[in-house]
Amino acid sequence: MSVKLLAENAKKASIILSGISTQQKNDALRMIAEALYSNKDKIFKANSEDIEQSMAENLAMPLIKRLRFDEKKLTGVIEGIKSLINLEDPVGKILLSTELDEGLELFRVSCPIGLIGIIFESRPDALVQISTLCLKSGNAVMLKGGSEAFLTNKCLYEIIASATKEAGLPANWINLLENRDEISELLKLDEYVDLIIPRGSNEFVRYIMDNSRIPVLGHADGICHCYIDKDAEIPMAIDITVDSKTQYVAVCNALETLLVHEGIAPEILPRLKEALEKKNVELRGCEKTRKIISCIPATEEDWKTEYLDYILSIKVVESIDEAIEHINTYGSGHTDTIVSKNKSSIEKFLEYVDSANVFANCSTRFSDGFRYGFGAEVGISTNKIHARGPVGLDGLVTYKYKLIGNGNIVADYEENRRRFTHRPIKM
Repeated sequence: MSVKLLAENAKKASIILSGISTQQKNDALRMIAEALYSNKDKIFKANSEDIEQSMAENLAMPLIKRLRFDEKKLTGVIEGIKSLINLEDPVGKILLSTELDEGLELFRVSCPIGLIGIIFESRPDALVQISTLCLKSGNAVMLKGGSEAFLTNKCLYEIIASATKEAGLPANWINLLENRDEISELLKLDEYVDLIIPRGSNEFVRYIMDNSRIPVLGHADGICHCYIDKDAEIPMAIDITVDSKTQYVAVCNALETLLVHEGIAPEILPRLKEALEKKNVELRGCEKTRKIISCIPATEEDWKTEYLDYILSIKVVESIDEAIEHINTYGSGHTDTIVSKNKSSIEKFLEYVDSANVFANCSTRFSDGFRYGFGAEVGISTNKIHARGPVGLDGLVTYKYKLIGNGNIVADYEENRRRFTHRPIKM
């Protein structure tokens, strides 16, 4: 079947899906969770074959780690589905209610976006998170995963499609594209596809934006920073830095650049070096950093680089203002954190760092839809319009205006026979 026909059928399915009940959506989610668990051996076998093929092709180890779908990942996605079931349905919320005149009432009501195309990286667990979020928010979806996870993605897709068909959902609400050429076709289908969410490299996201008239939501890079203020607690700063960098290096919310105030640098940098080298992190430092600890010289390019690997660039700064300026110059607007006991410094950092997620005294790794209580996420957006930060259910709905009258006509108001009241309606 052509991509155009898939999209046409999916668009029709999205109309049906937009009107189904919360109960029916939650029942379908429960059936997905049960089907994933009962088919886990089939999933693990497909994933093992994907990993074996990727290792034969010398895929980088951090990417192999992202590709792995084991018992832990399965437990995680099932917990995410259960969390999603317990969340309020984002569709059908009354966001505004106004009496325009007696008997003429205006309502702004949340509704699904429609048909969403999502192109994502090698993490097959993302397929489950994305599709279940789309289901709960009433959107149909067209998915394209990385070729390295082809067998795992296909297996997961088939399980989800089968479970939701049994639950009574329209058959074409979920679709899986299987080759790279289909992406180019998808990008031309603005007649059917309402939104594209790409998850991948900066170059890839730019390609999507430059080659489609469909609105694009997402982020290109995750160049995340931690700024250690002169008033930081050193043990806390070390723990946060190590967790931000090494808890999972191959993700967009992992730390890439560490900024250290010159007033605390001589005391903390040697201890940081010791802690990070125990985790096999390669350090690249500015000139001031290298006067305190031995490490590879950092270049201008390092400040612009998302490593997704055991590499960390370090810069010593004279003030919090220099740290904020560095982040706003080189950061990608994803996630940045400050470690400090100084309330004024914390408030200044949170106010002036222009990122989707700005933290104080905690790891950058917390910027995640599941950890925020969103159930999961389709990705993290660094856009400033519509959705920003982890995109969960609320980021997958828009709204429509519903106006309910009783034979009202505009001529009555233009010719002053009637007047608008514009009074809020108490719900």
